[in-house]
Amino acid sequence: MPRFSVIVPCFKVQGFLRECLDSVLGQSFRDVEVIAVDDCSPDGSGAILDEYAARDPRVRVVHLPENVGLGRARNAGLPLAAGDFLLFLDSDDTLTPGALRALADRLAETADPDVLVFDYARTYWWGGTRRNVLASVLAESPEGTFTAAERPEILDLLMVVWNKAYRRDFVAEHGFTFPPGYYEDTPWTFPVMLSAGRIAVLDRICLHYRQRRQGNILSTTSRKHFDVHDQYERVFAFVDARPELATWRPYLHRKMGEHCLDVLAKPDRLPPSDKAEFFRATARLFRAHRPAGATAEGELRVLEGGYAAYLLRRQGGRAERELARRAVRVRRAAGRRARDGWAALHARRPLEPDLVLYSAFHHRGVLGDPAAVYRAARESAPHLRGVWVVKNPELADAAGLLPPDGEYVLPGTPRYRRLAARAAFFVNNVNWPQRQAKRPGSVHIHTHLGTPLKYMGADLLDKPGARHGLDVPRMLERADRWDHSLVANRHSELVWERAYPCRFASARTGSPRNDVLVGARAGDGAAVRARLGIPAGHTVVLYAPTRREYRRGGHVERIDAARLAADLGPGHTLVVRLHPSLAGGPARGAGLAELHRRGVLVDATDEPYVEEVMLASDVLVTDYSALMFDYANLDRPIVLHADDWGAYAASRGVYFDVTAEPPGHVSRCYEELARLLTSGSWRDAESARLRSAFRARFCEFDDGWAAERVVRTLILGEADWTPPRAAAAGVRGAGAGAQVPAQASGHDRLTSS
Repeated sequence: MPRFSVIVPCFKVQGFLRECLDSVLGQSFRDVEVIAVDDCSPDGSGAILDEYAARDPRVRVVHLPENVGLGRARNAGLPLAAGDFLLFLDSDDTLTPGALRALADRLAETADPDVLVFDYARTYWWGGTRRNVLASVLAESPEGTFTAAERPEILDLLMVVWNKAYRRDFVAEHGFTFPPGYYEDTPWTFPVMLSAGRIAVLDRICLHYRQRRQGNILSTTSRKHFDVHDQYERVFAFVDARPELATWRPYLHRKMGEHCLDVLAKPDRLPPSDKAEFFRATARLFRAHRPAGATAEGELRVLEGGYAAYLLRRQGGRAERELARRAVRVRRAAGRRARDGWAALHARRPLEPDLVLYSAFHHRGVLGDPAAVYRAARESAPHLRGVWVVKNPELADAAGLLPPDGEYVLPGTPRYRRLAARAAFFVNNVNWPQRQAKRPGSVHIHTHLGTPLKYMGADLLDKPGARHGLDVPRMLERADRWDHSLVANRHSELVWERAYPCRFASARTGSPRNDVLVGARAGDGAAVRARLGIPAGHTVVLYAPTRREYRRGGHVERIDAARLAADLGPGHTLVVRLHPSLAGGPARGAGLAELHRRGVLVDATDEPYVEEVMLASDVLVTDYSALMFDYANLDRPIVLHADDWGAYAASRGVYFDVTAEPPGHVSRCYEELARLLTSGSWRDAESARLRSAFRARFCEFDDGWAAERVVRTLILGEADWTPPRAAAAGVRGAGAGAQVPAQASGHDRLTSS
């Protein structure tokens, strides 16, 4: 008996069917059968199914003599299913890699619930991917099982059949089947979810829901959309036959009204001549099933009147929305004029010489190089008034990213504009907004986001794919405001002056955020390890992949993290930190969050201070992330996983071949990576030799005093300042060992020319 029976109904899907079947049969979890139902498809779908059945005994094909529709095609597969759990997969959708293993593990963990609800992502015909917008419902659900009554939010999810696994005995016991017609998921899903005694969730994207260019069958203009009324009649009949479910009637009554009005409002569902009839049928259904004493609320009140009133309300709503949009446009234009006049007035007032405005990562909070400069300024120059620009103070406060006992201001507010007009110094690791003018005499210090390997700025003009969504000329206009560009090495100095052909001066200060890494000791990351739940004595492998420009969305899963964690074996902890641009997308939902929950690995993507994560690790595994240049300051091993170097270099553009001048051993496939890490060769003499050369080149100006150097030389103007501990010897501190040119610490605007 297989663990899973996957029922796949097929009709006119020959262009997508192979991808669908491969996504199931190619899973690492093999204990599965596929019941494929050819719904008398007029194309080559049936032949494709027979081909797969001939070469894989796990595939069983049913050829129906006539087309019966999606629901009854699923019913045809039900009696043949022998698995413990049923999955229904539409033949143009796909399972994600590792989905069945994750489902099997979660089912075992929750002792085989009646229903397991999992996450999905919409994949669009133009290449985009968007995770289920209500994924938080899964993330916030209990660890164990529950009922719909105990957690009704579970019914807010898309009520479809394919985002759940069903215990087959539970389905058989209740005799659940699919009715004919459109919206066949409705009288299946509501009865199933309301009847389930044990529901569990899996916060992982297990299915890609394909969004076709011309939509699915429910986007077809047809009278068959009237079927939605019959489907809800079936739902109410089910509830009426079970007195214990009577309390759900108000909820279902509201859901029915909302669903039907949504169908009516869609421009592509019903012929215009049928809309009045559909409205009246909906109103009759709404009245017939109204619970005693219930009143219609909100938009549902339109069902108590006639179709003419409904049209007037919709037209009135459109008119109101258009008037509101016009009013917003007028207010914005007036606001811009007022702000411009207000800014011009304050621009006539003198600059405040001790006022420093800080921002990092588009106003996220106290982070990165600006944070290190801010802390150094508070210690070395307490007379300076440092104010942070913070976009979302609540989120920043929750993450500990507001300045302790310091000032912050919201962008765009009158107070922000006053401070921006009067500040003498600006420190940021990204550009300030386009409309923010630079006053003569003010000093803009740009810290960047690390040492560049990939093309940046004007160099992206030759890489149309890499600059997708970027306005390079406007980016350079914003860079025209820079006075100082901080660099940690001569490579960065040359790159920034090429990529940003502006009038700034390169300041050989080092990277302020790396001060904590220079000369760090083994125990410096102990507190972070404890907070992350890493057992004492474990070897910590930090895996930090970057984004890819050759894939829309940037996420390409180059390593199976669960496999790597298993191959590392006892005494090791795998810590994963995704690129910040991937943190809010589907990358984490594809398995990372679930592996973190189960303790297979640690997801450190949300850790605000990447320096702390680096301190907590023993070795860095990365591909082409700029994190390697910072990590080299720790003088700890680095492994470069470069299995797609050619594609990455061609699509993004790179300044040098890092695989030829690597910071450590290079792996070209997963097997090589696993051998490096399990054999211990990741920390051998060759690794140390490569790392030493890499550090000498790219940690050249990092000596542990970068933040104070910025404060002393670029803000306070102490041109002859020298780090106290290096003053006697005249050399760098605990960095890569190279001597810093004396003029690099001065207040002059230094360049490589």
